[in-house]
Amino acid sequence: MGHGDFGTSGFSDALVILGAAGLVIPAFARFRISPIIGFILIGLIAGPSGLGSLAPTYPWLHYVTISNAEAVEPFAELGIILLLFSIGLELSFRRLWGMRRLVFGVGAAELLLSAGLLALGLHLIGQSVAGAVGLGLALALSSTALVLPLVGTHGPVGRSALAMLLFEDVALVPIVFALGAMAPYAGSDAVSGLVTTMLVGGLVSVGMLFAGRLLLPHLFAQAARTKSPELFLSACLLVVIVASLVTSAIGFSPILGALIAGIVIAETEYRNEVEVVTAPFRGLGLGVFLITVGMSVDLRQVVDSWQDIVLAVAGVLAVKTIVTSLLLRVEGARTAVAVETGVLMAAPSETTLIVLAAAAAAELIQPQTAAFWQIVTAIGLTITPLLAQLGRLAGRRVAGQELAGQLDETLETAALDQVIVLGFGRVGRLVSEMLEAHGKDYLAIDSDADGVAGARKEGYDVLFGDVSQPEFLGRLAERQPSAFILTMDNPVLVNRLARQLRAAFPDLPIVARARDTAHAAKLYKAGVTDAVPETLEASLQLSEAALVDLGVAMGPVIASIHEKRAELRAEIMAQAEMEEEPPLRGRRLRDSEPSRQT
Repeated sequence: MGHGDFGTSGFSDALVILGAAGLVIPAFARFRISPIIGFILIGLIAGPSGLGSLAPTYPWLHYVTISNAEAVEPFAELGIILLLFSIGLELSFRRLWGMRRLVFGVGAAELLLSAGLLALGLHLIGQSVAGAVGLGLALALSSTALVLPLVGTHGPVGRSALAMLLFEDVALVPIVFALGAMAPYAGSDAVSGLVTTMLVGGLVSVGMLFAGRLLLPHLFAQAARTKSPELFLSACLLVVIVASLVTSAIGFSPILGALIAGIVIAETEYRNEVEVVTAPFRGLGLGVFLITVGMSVDLRQVVDSWQDIVLAVAGVLAVKTIVTSLLLRVEGARTAVAVETGVLMAAPSETTLIVLAAAAAAELIQPQTAAFWQIVTAIGLTITPLLAQLGRLAGRRVAGQELAGQLDETLETAALDQVIVLGFGRVGRLVSEMLEAHGKDYLAIDSDADGVAGARKEGYDVLFGDVSQPEFLGRLAERQPSAFILTMDNPVLVNRLARQLRAAFPDLPIVARARDTAHAAKLYKAGVTDAVPETLEASLQLSEAALVDLGVAMGPVIASIHEKRAELRAEIMAQAEMEEEPPLRGRRLRDSEPSRQT
């Protein structure tokens, strides 16, 4: 095989992609750069408009550039199909039915209102009505492939995003057909074809759901009996590909078929196994897709039109953020959730590229216009991880403004002498329950706005607050607390808080969660009254359970456990170079009880 053949045969392209996945992406991760951005940058640098444009002059560049962009696209499409399949695995019929109001209410309103506002703006700057509608619909779409892996589907932000993205995925095909019907040369046949396709698509989708529920459990049962991972994987891929081919054959997107396949399998007992065996293909396929996004960016056009591109990106992000946030607020979502979801969903989508191609094929927009908005879309996809972080920051800020005032509002009516529990995760919740069971008044504080809101609904006395802020300690001092319990699984934060609390409250008990004995020693140095190492406590509990199960009487076992705990505590304090227990200048938590519980 000659040099030129190698350069264009696809081998070099495969090596570039695998090299990016195996070598370059870990390097990006080392510098805390998202792999999403890393893959897009690889496509940008190694693609036809990057170093690939120099390959004819410098033949050795064939080995490190992607010379045949079209050959890579089918693999990118397969990656997106597998990704949507995995999203379907996280859904169920019950969950979808419960989200119907969000999907067909907020989802439809978000798409149509965003598209309408974008189309109006584009028409005002000179785009034809048909072209503005096509571009507005394209840019109103958001990226299922990137958004859901960033936030998941179980939190309030993920559920809101999923509902809107589900509607967009279903609406993609009617959008493409509608653009065809708007073409200058299209007649009434195009409109009737759209209606027919929608009816057929609906019937086929329902048929696939019912057929899948009948057939797939038997298929996977047979594959599982062989105990061959390869055969099980083959069955998974067969289901995904067949479902995608069916929806493609009736004119719908293969993405819809993959989503339906995932939803059906989610109802079977093999869901977890399917998710595990398809994960490697899903990750690599997504990487290939992102590389093709990077390859679609023409650097020369970016340099020539950078001001217009910046304005276009900013305009699209602003319109979609505002529309999404307002609609979610109207629907009843908390402001923090609405703001975070709005920012997260602001960028265009991989499906935007499909709609742009359809609009250009229908001659609704000029090829150079399509190329410009492809660049805008690629940049939007590139900054989606940054938007996710920005959305989280904005959401936390808004949540802080919503909930931080509660601490001040309750000062007038709050009982003094409360135990303050800092951190309300799994450990903080259990500690709070035990305090309540023994009649001790407590107030828990956590910086997770969603967790705080949920816990308050369940009746826990918990408020939002960023305990790392210095002014927060002043607010707490007004409550005249009786003790502090630090439950966060963050050694650095716990150490810092321990020092701040001991300086601000020299006479109060401070009990802190420690990861191990070394961390406990540092906490004793910082001034805590008691540090509780997780590893040590787990060992003591295991010993207690084992001794009782072996027939030793409960009383002597508990006594020996207490004795061992005191012995180990003394050793840890000695490790902290403390000759005696930390001067509490007051009492321990247990001494603060008016009477011992019996």
